[in-house]
Amino acid sequence: MMLHLEDKWLWDSWYVQDGHIWHAFYLQAPKSIGDPEQRHWNVSYGHATSRDLINWDHQGTCFAPSEGPAWDDYTTWTGSVLRGDDGQWHLFYTGTSRGGGGKHQKLGHAVSDDLHNWQRVGDGLVLDRDERYEEFREGRWHDRAFRDPWVMRDPDGDGWLMYFTARNALVAGKMDAGAIGFATSADLFTWTLQDPVFTGGFGELEVPQVFEWGGTWYCLFCTGDRFWSDSAQQLLGEPVSGNHYLIGDGPRGPWRLAQGPFLDPRTYAGRIVNDNGTRKLMGFLQYDPATEPFRGVISDPMRVIRHSDGRLGLADQV
Repeated sequence: MMLHLEDKWLWDSWYVQDGHIWHAFYLQAPKSIGDPEQRHWNVSYGHATSRDLINWDHQGTCFAPSEGPAWDDYTTWTGSVLRGDDGQWHLFYTGTSRGGGGKHQKLGHAVSDDLHNWQRVGDGLVLDRDERYEEFREGRWHDRAFRDPWVMRDPDGDGWLMYFTARNALVAGKMDAGAIGFATSADLFTWTLQDPVFTGGFGELEVPQVFEWGGTWYCLFCTGDRFWSDSAQQLLGEPVSGNHYLIGDGPRGPWRLAQGPFLDPRTYAGRIVNDNGTRKLMGFLQYDPATEPFRGVISDPMRVIRHSDGRLGLADQV
């Protein structure tokens, strides 16, 4: 079945359950633009609902870049959704501006009562980098990584935790600077930027998702084969693109890169959902740009298993 639309490409996605209904949010771009590599600059959010994570009813577009000029008038990229103590649904998202050429990523905040109609909180901007996080430098990277917020309740306190992808400004090595950034909040509206909770192994880690399973903490992430450092190759083998994970002692770490095998090279921007006690991975299908076109579809769920030593795997790859 897979999550797909005939007239749009779909890629990064995230999920939330309300009662018996799953809500999927995903980046989408019209196929009428012709070139799928231009999808990032022609993006909006689609919304679909399902009872089984396989059969989906598309609800249409639910969020898009601001009318300019604004800090997020060019793109609205990957985020996450959760319900706050106020009963509202909260969306945290990535935005860039036309004025900045889409290179300076920042994090935004919107709220909803129905998971479809979203209203920005103020102008939407909720968090930006400081000197601990690398700024855009021409010739080093193509952008300033400060995106993909994953927000969750703090299991050790009364507040909230945010994880996002970034680069550590204190690390000189280009392929070792990729980081999982971190921020904290008491109320979901005001955030305090903290030190990165993980740095190393890759020049870029994307789409973090943090969760606990069996007393062990995991941080799912994705990365491309061109971003692997020598240390990551020594631990995991030949570079591939796809989804892998960190293992931590708690939600604040310390985190370490899980030893191989690599979790899933078939999909990208994966999310693991807890479906009545069964963990399932969903992500958009990988492709080889040299031999096949970008498909722009999101996989059916794949069952995730946890080995006795804490390593994760996919049931069909055991």
